[in-house]
Amino acid sequence: METVEELMAKVQAQQDRVFEIQRSVERLEITGMSGTNGEVTVKLKGTGRFTEVSIDPRVLRYDADTVGALMVEAINDGLAKLAAATKRKFEPIMSEPQG
Repeated sequence: METVEELMAKVQAQQDRVFEIQRSVERLEITGMSGTNGEVTVKLKGTGRFTEVSIDPRVLRYDADTVGALMVEAINDGLAKLAAATKRKFEPIMSEPQG
């Protein structure tokens, strides 16, 4: 049977691992794209903060609604990639037996 101190040490170790994983996620740099050739790209940090939006000048021949839709598609692609990367980083700790 584990002592309270041993249990607390395990909890602290797991919290430290979660903190380190969170930091590694925050350091990620993700690129989301839309269009058939990546006409619109967005870059975001693992914090979810967008740092760049790039629009291929050829896209500007489209109407505003189409350009807006391409931007939304690129943003959603970036957020989906961030969610998937975050899940991958947390999988090892989530798959550990809880006991």
